[in-house]
Amino acid sequence: MRILFITATRLGDAVLSTGILNTLIQQWPDARITVACGPVAAGLFSHMPGLERVLVMRKRPYDLHWLDLWKACVPTRWDMTVDLRGSVISFVLRSGRRFVMRGGRRPGRRVGHLGALLGLSPAPHPTVWLNDADRLTAAQTIPAPSPGAPVIALGPTANWHGKVWPTENYLPLWQQITADYPHARAAIFYGPGTQEAELAQPVLHALPDAVDAGGRFSLTQTAAMLASCALYIGNDSGLMHLAAAAGTPTLGLFGPSRASEYAPTGALTRWVEAPGPEGQAPIAGLSVECVANAALALLHQTQA
Repeated sequence: MRILFITATRLGDAVLSTGILNTLIQQWPDARITVACGPVAAGLFSHMPGLERVLVMRKRPYDLHWLDLWKACVPTRWDMTVDLRGSVISFVLRSGRRFVMRGGRRPGRRVGHLGALLGLSPAPHPTVWLNDADRLTAAQTIPAPSPGAPVIALGPTANWHGKVWPTENYLPLWQQITADYPHARAAIFYGPGTQEAELAQPVLHALPDAVDAGGRFSLTQTAAMLASCALYIGNDSGLMHLAAAAGTPTLGLFGPSRASEYAPTGALTRWVEAPGPEGQAPIAGLSVECVANAALALLHQTQA
């Protein structure tokens, strides 16, 4: 059984697709799976059971990256192709069953649309695949939790400035959290690159005792560290979805992006939205008090 799985370029969308991919792995445990995705998401699949290879799609002018993908895939006769990009590639490869997601935006949860493609209802939760080395990195980086001293992950970055909750809000947020949990420890998560580091730096400066958990770790190491935290609070981003997939209680912060489509998915996930029309509300309108109240409610639930 050979499966071609074409998933997203963006990290968040790729994370959301792991639920249906994991379902395929469970249904066909001996399958050999090739994953095609963008470079940002490629590390997600490093330790996936049944992985044959990851084809990294690097964007090229005139959509030539699709030609590259076709050249890489055309020698193989696929038993199944799952194409979440809705590309023509799926129809010009030798394949048995095809599941092709049509393009265009539609209302409702993205994870639900993905599940519906394979006839799965409810849609399976996203997941992460870790190895022992990832867990060791997490144990060496994130302090061991103890009663009354949770480690709380903060995610102050996003790939679009409009999604970024003002970084000056994290100090008063932390003050409200530590009024209830005085021994809590913060861990600041952010991705690689200058933009991510610049967004995280004010929060690291405001919380000098925080663990710096960003910039230099692989995706699976980051997922293992998130799984070691009692709570994640952060913007609508790939890291938010990764935290939820890792099983971390997750609070997503939404402004001009749509929680009705991209709210975090998992057993213990919540979100808060800035006041105003969905998809148009400035995230600066989301108050510290609103975020703190939601965070503490989720933390009380999980720490009880």
